[in-house]
Amino acid sequence: MLSFCISLMLSIQDAKAQQGSKQRPNVLIIYTDDQGYADLNIYGSKDLYTPNLDSLARSGIRFTQFYSASPICSPSRATLMTGRYPQRAQLPNMASSTPGDPGMPGSQFTMAEFFKEYGYDTYHLGKWHLGYSQATEPNAQGFDYSFGFMGGCQDNYSHFFYWAGPNRHDLWRNGKEVYMQGQFLPDILVQQADSIFGAKQHAQRPFFMYWAINLPHYPLQPFPKWLDYYKNLSSPRDKYAAYISTMDEEIGHLLKSLKDHGLAGNTIVVFQSDQGFSKEERTFGGGGSAGIYRGSKFSLFEGGIRVPAFISWKGRLKSNQVRDQLVTNADWFPTLASLCGLPAPKILIDGKNMADVLENPHAASAHKDRFFWQSRGSKNNPQWAVRDKDWKLLHNPKEAKKQELTQEGYFLVNLKNDPSEKTNVAADHPEIVARLKGLYDHWIATVDRQN
Repeated sequence: MLSFCISLMLSIQDAKAQQGSKQRPNVLIIYTDDQGYADLNIYGSKDLYTPNLDSLARSGIRFTQFYSASPICSPSRATLMTGRYPQRAQLPNMASSTPGDPGMPGSQFTMAEFFKEYGYDTYHLGKWHLGYSQATEPNAQGFDYSFGFMGGCQDNYSHFFYWAGPNRHDLWRNGKEVYMQGQFLPDILVQQADSIFGAKQHAQRPFFMYWAINLPHYPLQPFPKWLDYYKNLSSPRDKYAAYISTMDEEIGHLLKSLKDHGLAGNTIVVFQSDQGFSKEERTFGGGGSAGIYRGSKFSLFEGGIRVPAFISWKGRLKSNQVRDQLVTNADWFPTLASLCGLPAPKILIDGKNMADVLENPHAASAHKDRFFWQSRGSKNNPQWAVRDKDWKLLHNPKEAKKQELTQEGYFLVNLKNDPSEKTNVAADHPEIVARLKGLYDHWIATVDRQN
């Protein structure tokens, strides 16, 4: 009798969710991998050909001060999924790429779980890198359907993880290994989305899709036509640029599919890079660009955490708009909930609803222009940063020269006066250093409380 009552209650809840979801918009999040702030034509790199993403950006609202909560992959994705600082999401460092290893705890409440509660069908396509155990893989974190790889990177044709040996195959559908050797992974991800869009074309339930393409992350494997297009650029920019245009082409196919299936008019499309571009050996030591900003992946200088990001919803959000307020990837969770007419998440999150910013270019930042970071470094000498309005204090930042830092490892900058973070003014403003250090100390002492 008890099991019958529970089943009846769940059926009623599901019916209510379906009834209330009929007119709600779909959500498509496009998350790129290791793309620099300026690595789109519309963001300043005039040597790049990126017509599809430039068009998507012009169709909506693009941000100039959009921050990732981390300069590395897994914590950035944890923040996206939970709306929490990586420390509160319990994944402040890189997740393992070894099968069986856990990642972000399954107790964390994700956007996928949230949208599923309100009648959405939920899909993960592409990179995961938030856990490789059964309890931390996508299907256990709210996704009805998952297709992609669980580790940090892979070869696009063999679908093998190449890092430390032994090399191993890493391509999965709903937790079961699938083999599609020889097929270009971004093509597969477009095909997967196209099949879903076709199935959803006349469906009653909306969808939430996390489309996490693994470009322009190494290995750089662009289409030959783009290598030819950029043959006059110097290395490694030529290879990276070709991969950016390959990525843009694939996203163009994705957006065309959405349109061809009649879904573009009622779909909110979000675009963001997970963090800055890589200078690792596997990407030929660089090739990406943060424009005027210093730093890259792994660093808390602006180039490691300030990323290209925009949102488009045709007919509902204004087009060709620019917003200069401080916003973060933690903000997508409450913002998308609000845009979809859903209540705020009933958990403690660090993200803020940026609906006012989307509506008004003069609205105040919901974060009051304050945000915090901690990433890697040693336990006793961590890399961290705090931004408070125009002031930013960094401690032990990656890519800084030792002689640039104070004896305590501080680097203070006023971003309005020095957006490129060239000059450390900590010695001139000890009172500001002390105040920002106090803000950081309070934040780090409280952020990992699981409420």
